Amino acid sequence: MLFAVLALLLLAVIVLPQFWVRHTLAKHGDDRPDIPGTGGELARHLLDRFSLPDVPVETSDRGDHYDPQARAVHLSENVYSGRSLTAVAVAAHEVSHAVQHANGERSFRAWQGLARFAMVTDKAAGIFFIAAPFLAILARTPMALVALLAVGVGLLSVRVLVTLATLPVELDASFGKALPVLEKGAYVSETDMPAVRSVLKAAALTYLAAALITLVDLARWVRLLR
Repeated sequence: MLFAVLALLLLAVIVLPQFWVRHTLAKHGDDRPDIPGTGGELARHLLDRFSLPDVPVETSDRGDHYDPQARAVHLSENVYSGRSLTAVAVAAHEVSHAVQHANGERSFRAWQGLARFAMVTDKAAGIFFIAAPFLAILARTPMALVALLAVGVGLLSVRVLVTLATLPVELDASFGKALPVLEKGAYVSETDMPAVRSVLKAAALTYLAAALITLVDLARWVRLLR
């Protein structure tokens, strides 16, 4: 009974943030005639305003994100072509990442370095977890088994570090940059600002669910090591 309760609590911790993010973005995702431009047009305007004319704004089927390698803002079709509060807030959020990059901000540089390293460790993790069952058979000594588990923990820990570095970058993009720009520029009405804040919070916490899953996997490996 206790195990079932703990399992349900764990499931809630993982699922609820993801559900809240999707619900918030959908809640404010309807197009409105009083919004003068699309998310793509706002992103282009803001990039030009911040002297970043060489940063393109492109549609993407991989979700809304800023690509530091291509130095491009990628927006989903709903955001790129939409005239909703979600489109406005998300576009401003992603442009803020381009501003962070252009300014060479320390937190963004730290995240970028860890993200590049994580790309290597993720590939290694994929190979490792496929080979792990076979390696476990070969690891007949306790020390070999401990070493095997330690590798799993190490690979997962890199992803946790990336997540920890991502959160302050995301929060700054939403509340340190996008929110002041939208407020001072009067891109949305004062009555809509609470909704915009909710969308910006959702945009900043998009990675939270994935981070929690990674932490659960890490805890499982650490428990095996004990």
